[in-house]
Amino acid sequence: MKDEAQVRHSADDNMVSVLGLGNNERIRSVAFRKWWIIGAASIVAVIVYIIFGLFGGSPSPVYRMAEVETGEIVATVTATGTLEPVNSVDIGSEVSGQIEQVFVDFNDRVIEGQILAVLDTDSLGAQVLQTRASLLAAKARVQDAKATVAETSDKLERSRELAKTGYASKQSVDSAEASFARAEASLTNAEAQVAVSEASLSSAETAFSKSEIKSPINGVVLLRSVEPGQVVAASFNTPVLFTLAEDLTKMQLEIDVDEADIGQIGESQRANFVVDAFQNRQYPATITQVRFAPKTVDNVVTYQAILTVNNEDLSLRPGMTATATIVIAERQDALSVPNAALRFNPSVAQNKGRPRGPPWARFMDEPRLPPIDKSKKADDHEVWIIQDGGPQKVGVTIGISDGLRTEIISGNIKMGDLVVTGTQALAP
Repeated sequence: MKDEAQVRHSADDNMVSVLGLGNNERIRSVAFRKWWIIGAASIVAVIVYIIFGLFGGSPSPVYRMAEVETGEIVATVTATGTLEPVNSVDIGSEVSGQIEQVFVDFNDRVIEGQILAVLDTDSLGAQVLQTRASLLAAKARVQDAKATVAETSDKLERSRELAKTGYASKQSVDSAEASFARAEASLTNAEAQVAVSEASLSSAETAFSKSEIKSPINGVVLLRSVEPGQVVAASFNTPVLFTLAEDLTKMQLEIDVDEADIGQIGESQRANFVVDAFQNRQYPATITQVRFAPKTVDNVVTYQAILTVNNEDLSLRPGMTATATIVIAERQDALSVPNAALRFNPSVAQNKGRPRGPPWARFMDEPRLPPIDKSKKADDHEVWIIQDGGPQKVGVTIGISDGLRTEIISGNIKMGDLVVTGTQALAP
């Protein structure tokens, strides 16, 4: 043996010398050969393991069972929306000018008729005085015109009398008649000027009164978007200076209901909702309106429903996002099974072996169960029970579902029976 080892060592040395390799190169060459052998052996082992997994024997499936129960079933629809005041009012200025004073701030309570802000009234007051003076001047012109009418009327009478006796010519009578007609026209014009001046005065006084911005309702100031010294231009659009909410103890939740669910939503249905600020608190609400107008966002069609909300403690605020759960149907003492029992299909279980595929598949459950086929009629469903060592189909008629369990209206099952909900194969 020693001689053979010396011979192999000598052969290796000869090979190294022939190839021109040193000690390091020789070590790397030997290591490469070892790793190549290990890698090839690993690949062969994996192939054998997979073949064993594909064609090896397997145990019978184990069925997962659930009990048929009786209890309350509540079917619901979920939708999201925002909280808003029942009645909110935007208040602006109908006249242009500079804001002189602001008397309220955010969250202040106000009453109807309360002054919220006032504009600088110097120019408006001057306009009122000017129109009053114009009205006085117009009235004076009316009096003057009346005097002229009276004077020309007397002259016309005298001219006619003199003409009868021959002391006045026809021309003088005609001139007197023309003067009288002009005097009457001047009176009419003066009276019209009085009406114009009165209208101007009324407009100026109205503008002056609108320099005081008042609250039209009892409520709370939600928004104040004006400061003293700010110039308000109301020539084209009335600027919004304040937003008031009439009563925050009564609010409404505006939710968007998916078009697939809108047929199940109606007025007077009760609901509960949560907001992010109080995630552990359920707020009750009632649907008061379901609107016909659709809303389309990114090709998704929804319909708006309005829910009334009691907010006596003022914990809810306008603009909060809420998730509502609407009760569309409920049953008491209803016979029910898990939804998985209605989705179960025994095709995998009937194979009497583990799933075909790699060996690790034996440790996995069967594929995810499909959803309940809603296109079926209510009396066209089935559940599976174990009889004679295998699953047996039982036809049932279903009712409402709460997403976890479904009501069984009729069928050859009763409370306490066990139904199949799935399978799980055992490893050999």
